[in-house]
Amino acid sequence: MFLEKILDKKKDSLKRAEKKVSLERLKENLEDNSPPRRDFRGSLERNAGRAVIAEIKRSSPSKGVLSREKDPLERAVTYEKSGAAALSILTEEDFFAGSLEDLTRVKGAVKIPVLRKDFIISEYQVYESRSRGADALLLIASILPEEDLRSLLEISYSLSLDPLVEVHTREDLEKALNCGADIIGINNRDLKTFQTSLEVTLELVARIPANLLVVSESGIKDFYDIKKLREAGVDAFLIGEALMVHSSPGEKIKELLGGFHGKG
Repeated sequence: MFLEKILDKKKDSLKRAEKKVSLERLKENLEDNSPPRRDFRGSLERNAGRAVIAEIKRSSPSKGVLSREKDPLERAVTYEKSGAAALSILTEEDFFAGSLEDLTRVKGAVKIPVLRKDFIISEYQVYESRSRGADALLLIASILPEEDLRSLLEISYSLSLDPLVEVHTREDLEKALNCGADIIGINNRDLKTFQTSLEVTLELVARIPANLLVVSESGIKDFYDIKKLREAGVDAFLIGEALMVHSSPGEKIKELLGGFHGKG
């Protein structure tokens, strides 16, 4: 299955990364020169109900090539100017055609917070994310044992990173809540089958405490999808494919937001 292949590749790339720069060296570099941090959670809270996390994703296992753009900066600036509350940058290289260089360069080109989206399975990647300028990072509950998820959350908080914990099932959600996640991302796409349904968010959002932030991810195509999710209690919307394939992504963000000016 694709997910297993992705995780196997990730383990291999992690070994190579640690040979180049050790975890100890990463920690030392952060102590000496910690990149400026922006408030990802705060940006979502200020824009709750209309917070778009606009994603830069060149390719995916489910859809193939979405964009052949090599330089993400123009798109990132367009997203920001069009009202995105934050950006999500795919950094997985083998299946999503992303890179850590994309993350670092985009962070330097915009003023809004930047999320690293990848398959994070070790503390090394958390320190790496912070050193590359990430303000937030994705942690996928289904690929992490509860003990590992709790540990990665604690490390993230200690580095002032905002972890977005992704869930797809009730079991994932229970694990995320038990571990102390305060931003829950509900992925409408099943990572094993790639099938997508907004009903996943609509079913799970009611089970999330009101004091936590809720992000709906994947399969959001238009204003009416956002309206439906918003009315169910969703605070933010992570949107990739609908923006990547659109000829005018800035206009697409404006269309998605419609007349929303805040939650309520």
